[in-house]
Amino acid sequence: MQRINLLSPRLANQIAAGEVVERPASVVKELLENSLDAGATQLDIDVEQGGVRRIKIRDNGAGILKDDLSLALSRHATSKIITLDDLEAVRTLGFRGEALASISSVSRLHLTSQAEGEDDAWRVETEGKDMSTSVRPASHPKGTTIDVRDLFFNTPARRKFLRTEKTEFNHLEEVVKRLALSRYDTGFRLSHNGKQVYDLRPVTDQLHAEHRLASLLGKKFIENALTIDVEAAGLRLWGWIGLPTFSRSQADLQYFFVNGRVVKDKLVAHAVRQAYRDVLYNGRHPTFVLYLELDPATVDVNVHPTKHEVRFRDGRLVHDFLFSRIHKAIADVRPESEGTEDAETGLSVSQGGVHQEPAITEQSALPLANRPTGGSDWMQASPTRVDSGQVAGQLEGMQRLSGYANDYASASGYTPTGGFSSADGEQVDPLTGEIRQVNGFALPVNSTFSGEIKEGYQTVPPLGFAVAQLHGVYILSESENGLILVDMHAAHERIVYERMKASFYEKSIATQPLLVPINVSVSQSEADLVEESADVFSAFGFRVERTGLESVMVREVPIILIKADAEALVRDVISDLSTNGVSDLLEARANELMATMSCHGAVRANRKLTIAEMNSLLRDMEITERSGQCNHGRPTWTQMTMSDLDKLFLRGR
Repeated sequence: MQRINLLSPRLANQIAAGEVVERPASVVKELLENSLDAGATQLDIDVEQGGVRRIKIRDNGAGILKDDLSLALSRHATSKIITLDDLEAVRTLGFRGEALASISSVSRLHLTSQAEGEDDAWRVETEGKDMSTSVRPASHPKGTTIDVRDLFFNTPARRKFLRTEKTEFNHLEEVVKRLALSRYDTGFRLSHNGKQVYDLRPVTDQLHAEHRLASLLGKKFIENALTIDVEAAGLRLWGWIGLPTFSRSQADLQYFFVNGRVVKDKLVAHAVRQAYRDVLYNGRHPTFVLYLELDPATVDVNVHPTKHEVRFRDGRLVHDFLFSRIHKAIADVRPESEGTEDAETGLSVSQGGVHQEPAITEQSALPLANRPTGGSDWMQASPTRVDSGQVAGQLEGMQRLSGYANDYASASGYTPTGGFSSADGEQVDPLTGEIRQVNGFALPVNSTFSGEIKEGYQTVPPLGFAVAQLHGVYILSESENGLILVDMHAAHERIVYERMKASFYEKSIATQPLLVPINVSVSQSEADLVEESADVFSAFGFRVERTGLESVMVREVPIILIKADAEALVRDVISDLSTNGVSDLLEARANELMATMSCHGAVRANRKLTIAEMNSLLRDMEITERSGQCNHGRPTWTQMTMSDLDKLFLRGR
C-alpha cells in the first residue's frame, strides 16, 4: 500500500497551475490584475512568440516591499484579504494568492520592484525544486516589472497542447482588450515581437472613452450603439448596447463587467437575450459593453478558479433589472429619439448610421438636429393609435391563420377576416368603442394628409413625407436629409404586433379551465420549484398546483395557448427555472403566436397605397416601439442621405 506523503512545494504549485495557468493569456490576466490592484495607471506589456517565449509586464503601481518579495512567490500569500469578512466582500480583482506561485512553478520568473517610500529596488528569482528564492538589489523606478520566460519549459506535456503563435496571441490580446475596457483610467501599451499593437492612454470623459471603444472594438460599434446609464434598487447599469440591426453571427462582441471584473454569467446572458428577443434576426447575437455596479457583499466572485463566473445573492433581482432596462432602452429607439436622452431610462443614441453585416440590409439612424424641443408640431398631427384587431380586420387577401391564432381570435373578439364591424359596415375600435369608417387600408387616414400633405406641419417628421410607392413593396419618402425607403409589410407587421401585445397585456389574460386536468409527474425538487414559483405560471394564465410529493396538476391554461402541449410547456418552464432562476417561455410562446397573427394581418406586397395611406404608415412608425425591425428582426427602413447620393453620382467632383 502506498504511504501518504506531503507534496513538494513545486509539485503542489504545478498542480495549482493546471487551474490558473492554461495558456500565456492566463498569465497576462493574473499579472495585469495584480498591477491594477496595486494602483497602476500605466501598464506596458511586451510579449514574444505569442507569450510562450516571453511575457514582460511593467507597471507604476505601489510596488512590493523588500521583505515581502519572497513571500509574494509563496502559495496562498496575498495582501488583499485577511479575514472571512474580507472574502465575503471582495473589492479587488485578485485575492487567492495563487497566481505568482503557480506561474513561477512552470516558467523562469524574475520579479523586480521598488515599493512606494523606499529608495532601492530589489529583484527576486525562484530556484530549485523546493521553490527557494533569492533576493538581490536592482535598478528600477517605482512600480513592478515581472518577466516570465519559457512558459511550460519544465512541463512539456502542457506545452505541446498550446496552439500556434497567432492563436495564442489572439487570446492574449483579448485579455488585454477586456481589462482595457474595464479600466478607462489606466493606460495600456501592448507590443508583440517588437511591434506595437495598442497604445491606449488613460481617459476620464465620455468622448475619449468612446474613442477607446472604437480602437478596441471598431468604429462601427460605437456608431451603432446606444448609451445607457440607469440606477435602481442599489444596482447601477451603464455602458453601451448595440442597435438590433448591428448584430453578429456569433457572440464575439459581448462584454459584461461586474464591479470592474469581466464575467461570463448564464443569468446575465439570459437577461440580455430575452431583452433582444423581439428584434433580432434568427440566429443573430446582440453586441454590448455593459457595466453592473452593486454592493460587493451581494455577489460571490470566489466560485471559479479563474474568477470568470460570479454568483449573485439575489439573482432574480439582477435578472429583472437587466432585462427591464435593456428592453426599455431598445423599445425607446424611435426615429424621433435620435440625439435625445430619455429622463427615465438615461438612454441616448450615438450619432451615426446603423450598419449590419452584408447578409442583412443596411439601415441608417435619423438625426433630428432641427426637431424642436418640448414637443413637435408634427407629432400633434400624427394619427392616433388603434387596436391591432381593427388594423388587421380591414385588410384584403388575408391568409388563413393557424389553429392557435384562430382559437385566440374567437375568444378575444378578434376576427381576422371581418374585423370588429357593426351591422352597417363601420369599423369599431375594441378599446375605445369609437366607430371608424372602413376605408380600404388598415390604418386611419389623418385629414392632415388630404390635399397638401405638409399642411399643418411646422417641421419635417423624422421619416419625412411619402412621394411614391415602388413595385407595390417599398415606400419612398423624402426627408430633410435625403431619401428613405420603407418596407411597408415589415413596418406594418411591427406596428400591428406591438398593438396586439399592448391590447393583450392591458386586459386580464383570458384563461380556459381544462375539462380533464393534466397530471405531470416530476421529481420532488421540481415539484418544490413549481410550488415556490406559482406566480410565474399564474401571471400568464396557468394554474398549476402540487398534488403529491412528485406530481403537479395543470388545471387552467391561457386561451392563446389552448392548443399548445401544456405538459411539455410546463416541463420546459421548470427546466428554465431550474437553470436560470427565471423563465420567460410562456410569454415567448404567446408572443410567437401574436407575431404570426400580425404577420398575416399586415398589409401585403403589391398592395397599392395612396400618398395619404403611406404617410399614415410613416407617422405610426415614428410612435411605435421597436419600429426599426419587423417581428423577425429584419430592418423596416433604410436611408440614403444627400451626401450618399452625391457620392453615388459623383456630384461636386
